[in-house]
Amino acid sequence: MVMSSSAAAVTMRMGRLGFGGAPIGGLYRDVNATDALAALEEAWRCGVRYFDTAPHYGAGRSELLIGEFLAVKPRAEAVVSTKVGRLLLTDPGRGVDDPAFPTERGVRRVFDFSADGVRRSLDASLQRLRLDSVDIVYLHDPDAHWRQAVDEALPALYPLREAGVLRAIGVGMTQTRLLERFVRETDIDVVLLAGRYSLLDRHAEDGLFPACSDANVPVVVGGVFNGGILADPENSPLYDYRPAPPEIRAKAERLRRICAEFGVPLAAAAVQFPLRHPAVRTVLVGVRNAAEMRTDAELLDMPIPDALWARLDAVGELEAPA
Repeated sequence: MVMSSSAAAVTMRMGRLGFGGAPIGGLYRDVNATDALAALEEAWRCGVRYFDTAPHYGAGRSELLIGEFLAVKPRAEAVVSTKVGRLLLTDPGRGVDDPAFPTERGVRRVFDFSADGVRRSLDASLQRLRLDSVDIVYLHDPDAHWRQAVDEALPALYPLREAGVLRAIGVGMTQTRLLERFVRETDIDVVLLAGRYSLLDRHAEDGLFPACSDANVPVVVGGVFNGGILADPENSPLYDYRPAPPEIRAKAERLRRICAEFGVPLAAAAVQFPLRHPAVRTVLVGVRNAAEMRTDAELLDMPIPDALWARLDAVGELEAPA
């Protein structure tokens, strides 16, 4: 696959570290606007220029905050991605629609990968972001919607890419198998793999990453801490945002002890690990305040000796979790 010049230019500007917009949208707990905007400002100060968001993140709140922040920044310096595939419908009597965003009320999400649904979703996102174009649009979690995504969503996005309303088309998912199929069978420019390439799970190396390398499709990796356990196995023993099973906790603790022998935090190895693979262009970190952003930027730049990577790779050769 030959990537369009505009898509190639966008993906080359993403940088090693990107800002994941789910937490400032209220993922699992509320974040006030002051802290969210401070986190975005700290990201910019740290050199981050790629900002990823979605309507799903706080029913548009993440997009609104990023739009407010970027309104006073040079547009040409920022790379902005959002997503399509979920429509936000007003439903005044509705309580919490998605337990991942527990503070929301009055909104209902509906999966919709139709051509009309994709266009409506993107139009609403551009309004919230205060933009007339966006750099990347991902199909968001089309796991159960392959046929509609291929027959309607992608054909609706291709002419928008040609017109410059968006510059690159991607797919974002938490699984590798269908992502690999999108790479091999459709005309996309980038993929976002969330929570499925980490020190605890290397399955992407088997099929997805070779497909991406063959097709010249760069990979963005999110969820590098696997929900928290790779940031702090003892005090945050969550894997995929659920209590980690004993075998995962044991492996994470083993990784932590190895890192400690070299005086390196496990979190630093977790952030840097995906970037060692040539298929990976960027890692996304989701933060709630300026201090968390500063910490993650420091973790990315922390020196890690080759001898430590060799030890971690030896552990990684054990069977990874499904």
